[in-house]
Amino acid sequence: MPIHAPRTRCLAASAAIVFATSAAAQEPPLDVVATVGMIADVAASVSGDCARVTSLMGPGSDPHLHRATASDVDRLARADLVLYVDAALEARLAEVLERFSERTPTVGLAAAFAADELLEDPDEPGALDPHLWMDVSRWARIAPVIAEAIAAQRPACADELTANVAQLTAELDALHGWVGAAIASIPEEARILVTAHDAFHYFADAYGIMASEAIEGISTESEASIGDIRAVAEFVIGTGVPAVFVETTISPRTVEALVAEVRSRGGDVVIGGALFSDAMGPEGTPEGSYVGMIRANTVTIAQALGGTVPDWPEALRGWAEAWGISGGVSP
Repeated sequence: MPIHAPRTRCLAASAAIVFATSAAAQEPPLDVVATVGMIADVAASVSGDCARVTSLMGPGSDPHLHRATASDVDRLARADLVLYVDAALEARLAEVLERFSERTPTVGLAAAFAADELLEDPDEPGALDPHLWMDVSRWARIAPVIAEAIAAQRPACADELTANVAQLTAELDALHGWVGAAIASIPEEARILVTAHDAFHYFADAYGIMASEAIEGISTESEASIGDIRAVAEFVIGTGVPAVFVETTISPRTVEALVAEVRSRGGDVVIGGALFSDAMGPEGTPEGSYVGMIRANTVTIAQALGGTVPDWPEALRGWAEAWGISGGVSP
């Protein structure tokens, strides 16, 4: 069970938000449980000492397929606050989360967005695409929602939470701009993203990817067929995209089969690398944070599709230095 301790703040002006006496010292930290690491990392940054944040699912876990374990149920039973994305993502946890919501504050973060701000599942009109974290500007908007939910139980923490939200928002705004610049460096005809499953529509929408295609749909519950692989192979050959991508939470076999199918038809494509889609990287690595997850994906995509990686934002220099990363690229 990953534990997301509050991370070191990245802005140089951190002294402005250091409190001589933390509100958390007056009360025990709130026990916050998030379903996925992308939520937990933001929640830990927002909460500071006011909450202890843990996530049910760790690196490599597929939230579409995750069923509640006995330890999950125990963790949820002891939580003061539960955070999740939407039943469209944590489908097999939906009943468990609904049951706990009757006695524990439980926040579905997708509900914080207006309907016209969300993307639909292209295969199921009217159904939600839950992969909101792929657009940094959208995902930053969960920070004040989380802060409000914590402040409802720890009102003495309100000022600290507000300051942390402002700082995190500035950092994520810088990250959003950096991702956009990296993707814009890719030749327009190569801004095509082919992946194992449909987790990147928000990324494509936010950063100017011309087309996003996948072997599997929004959910990974149904397995890809030979027909699915052949259809995507035709797309790859037709567009001439130079690279396709595997994902860390899904077996690479379908993408490997796609590459083989393209080559059998005389096409030329390579696997450009592994992307973090439904989970962050291993704990204790840069990719085990939300910023690091997005950074790694952006570097992998830009380099594989013929782009360049811009200089790392000044607002995130502290993050990079903490991980020994130079220029936002090399560990």
